[in-house]
Amino acid sequence: MDSKVIKPEFIKKIIPRVGLIVLSTDVMIEKDFLKVFNNITADLFVNRITNYNPVTAENLKKMTNKITSVTENILPGEKVDCVVYGCTSGTIVSGYDNIKKKINLAKPEASVTAPSTAALNALKKKNIKKISVVTPYIKSVNDDVVNFFKSNNFEITSNTYFDIKSDVDIGRVDQDKLFEILSNIDHKDAEALFVSCTSLPVLNIIEKLEKKLNLIVLSSNQALIWETLEKINRNNSIKGYGSLFY
Repeated sequence: MDSKVIKPEFIKKIIPRVGLIVLSTDVMIEKDFLKVFNNITADLFVNRITNYNPVTAENLKKMTNKITSVTENILPGEKVDCVVYGCTSGTIVSGYDNIKKKINLAKPEASVTAPSTAALNALKKKNIKKISVVTPYIKSVNDDVVNFFKSNNFEITSNTYFDIKSDVDIGRVDQDKLFEILSNIDHKDAEALFVSCTSLPVLNIIEKLEKKLNLIVLSSNQALIWETLEKINRNNSIKGYGSLFY
């Protein structure tokens, strides 16, 4: 038997590549990204970063020590167009600039997005100044989120938190019950509701919530997906996930 060498043709044009850094215990963000990315021309590559429970400022900062190595292992040696850091409270506590610097040490060509800054940009896009904020965190981390928005010149009209200590338990929150809770909170005077945390199952109930509350609803994953699509120049007029995309 003779063996033949056949040279294949290689792809000449690579579609946008997105690297998603997910907390090791987060059961929601990857599913939310895949729902949307299934309908667009872009590739999604996921790597997980070790996180620590309980969710405290100290543990959120500790997690950032591994950001560069986790980023390096997203298509090692290959360019990535955008790297997404999937932790809202972690970005707020550690600072976006710090996280961006650590990511760009591994992927200097990549743009970087994170839930907190994506939420700010989404609020600005919608010309919103007054927000109701809901978080699943303990009080100290909840307060960090509230103060983050205040420091960026947003008025907090109401704030509710669940006082959940573990990211694992945040991922166990029932979606239907969450809809009931968010529907029954008094959002008086708010122009929008922001629900924090990439582990909460919010994306699929946003449209229903907006109709129920007659209010713009934003979530960590929704804002993050929206800004990621902006950064890779993909059409983000996507239906089914809230008025942010319209």
